[in-house]
Amino acid sequence: MALTLIESAKIALGRDETLLTGTVMELYAKASDLMQYIPFEDIPGNSAIFNREMTLPAAGFRALNEAYSEGSGTVDRVQEALAIAGGDLDVDVFLMKTGGPGQRSVQEAMKIKALSLALTKTMVKGDVEATPKEFDGLQVRCIGNQLIGNAAVGGGVLSLAKLDELIDAVDEPTHLLMNKAMRRRLSAAARLTSVGGYITYDLDAFGRRVTRYNDLPILIVDKDNNYDDIMPFTETSTSTNTTSIYCLSFAENGVVGLQNGQMDVRDMGEIANSPVYRTRIEWYISMAILRARAAARLRYITDGAVAV
Repeated sequence: MALTLIESAKIALGRDETLLTGTVMELYAKASDLMQYIPFEDIPGNSAIFNREMTLPAAGFRALNEAYSEGSGTVDRVQEALAIAGGDLDVDVFLMKTGGPGQRSVQEAMKIKALSLALTKTMVKGDVEATPKEFDGLQVRCIGNQLIGNAAVGGGVLSLAKLDELIDAVDEPTHLLMNKAMRRRLSAAARLTSVGGYITYDLDAFGRRVTRYNDLPILIVDKDNNYDDIMPFTETSTSTNTTSIYCLSFAENGVVGLQNGQMDVRDMGEIANSPVYRTRIEWYISMAILRARAAARLRYITDGAVAV
């Protein structure tokens, strides 16, 4: 069964021996909307092989004494390899002695946030051809009919009609993914009677306000671990000042994270060759789109007032 990091953390926090693991998972989720909501599927080994449904078999009617026409569906055999993500969290013994044990918690929380934001960027922009140690993200995976142009290659302001087309391109959509600027543009459009857009608000697991468009929660992709925008208005087009919006289906047969067991969190204590306390995190992780219409991308969006 696929579980989000929040649900996994609840289970881990219920066991004394996994208290540190549960805390780290919760911090990962808190640092990133995408990491908070994507469900993770446990797999054996270092990769997953599955058949992705592409077309359905033929079906129809027949006359009396007439045979049915045979028809088979088509599937795409896909293999997803796990990547090794993580890092060492070091806190100097000096800080522990002069500032107290809380110094370690503060430094570890900052490191976990950095790792979460780095993974968020990979889930959106990852490209194995460019960076073989990572895994492919949504931008690389959304192709064919799941790649929709908001306007011509030169770009244009977001069209609500195109946004609705994006949502319709996904079976059982659950979330939208965009940058903060596009969320502001949608909220502003909803206040104009000449444009509109059904905007509502909700709270997430941490009590933070979540904006919804047509009842789909809007997840925000903001900065990575280097404080660079993950989805800025610099995507490739003739004007190179466009961004994208994604529609996703987070479900067991939709867009999922893959992992071989939960992340491994180890308190290494004070290490021998340096006066620091070390916590090591390793996570064998990737992602998959388990059916063809579980994700779609709307591209060529410029930063301007939303149009009908």
